[in-house]
Amino acid sequence: MRTEIPADSPRLGIIRRYFDRLPVSESTPIVTLHEGGTPLIRSARLSEEVDAEVWLKYEGLNPTGSFKDRGMTVAISKALEDGSRAVVCASTGNTSASAAAYAGRAGLVCAVLIPRGNVALGKLSQALAHDARVLEIDGNFDVALNLTKEMATAYPITLVNSVNPHRIEGQKTGAFEVVEDLGRAPDLHVMPVGNAGNITAYWRGYREAQQAGWSGTLPKMYGFQAAGANPIVRGEAMSDPRTVATAIRIGNPASWSGASEAADSSGGAIGSVRDKEIVEAYRNLAAEGIFVELASAAGVAGLRQLKERGLVPPGATVTCVLTGHGLKDPDWAIAGAARPKLVPAEVRPILQELELA
Repeated sequence: MRTEIPADSPRLGIIRRYFDRLPVSESTPIVTLHEGGTPLIRSARLSEEVDAEVWLKYEGLNPTGSFKDRGMTVAISKALEDGSRAVVCASTGNTSASAAAYAGRAGLVCAVLIPRGNVALGKLSQALAHDARVLEIDGNFDVALNLTKEMATAYPITLVNSVNPHRIEGQKTGAFEVVEDLGRAPDLHVMPVGNAGNITAYWRGYREAQQAGWSGTLPKMYGFQAAGANPIVRGEAMSDPRTVATAIRIGNPASWSGASEAADSSGGAIGSVRDKEIVEAYRNLAAEGIFVELASAAGVAGLRQLKERGLVPPGATVTCVLTGHGLKDPDWAIAGAARPKLVPAEVRPILQELELA
């Protein structure tokens, strides 16, 4: 017996779920992997630590393991509607994985430019598995992005980085889901900032949710860059950004103005956290059962900084976006863990090793 899925079910993907709030029409061919509907998980440990109600938006459970899928379903659907035969992106990893998967679903050629030596193996393997044409350039992410812009301007190729407005439109649906789960917008919304499209998108989503009457309030938006890749904090582009969190190793964010507007208009700010703080937050999340890639932990590290500065009101409702799954960059998990110990294949020595006998 066939069971009909409700039209607003998360299982149908974000375009069908939020059709009237996205730049699509009945003639748009919807390319979806049933993205969205990711869980909002309460963190008891963080809540106690910062004396607030802390909720983690776990975007690593999207189809390709990151928040990028929200924007990519819209960008690829619109590219197909516009008659494109190919798409291109510059990527530090997650965008390439998402673009390759959705382009493959749509039957489009996907070209990916990656900065030399700066992409995690877990992400690169996804792009390769989905048959993307991956080219490594002798330059950083910002050089790669400039090249893709030139290609999209001169040739019939659709650029699907976050400079594509359809990406931002799709990503704003994360804010819709937070409001639906909480019943209103949080008091503070904290997240990592790399190319800055996501904080731009969430702010747009929260404002639209307020306009629609879903929430009577708006959150303060706080974004955190890595200290070695913090051009917005410095107020100038960086030619050689450095951080262990490769997903936010970006020296000239494409959505810089959008991120600044989100922070300023909401009464929040863009700050930065040290790599040491990111790694510590990453390990703390893992100890709580939540496995994320390093960049995802930048927001949690930032929340701790906000608490130290007295910017988290007691009892406030806080949402932290965890942008990508830990399997995106497993090397860090392995590097920071103890190696398995060899023991005899007998119960007693195993129990002794576990200090249970």
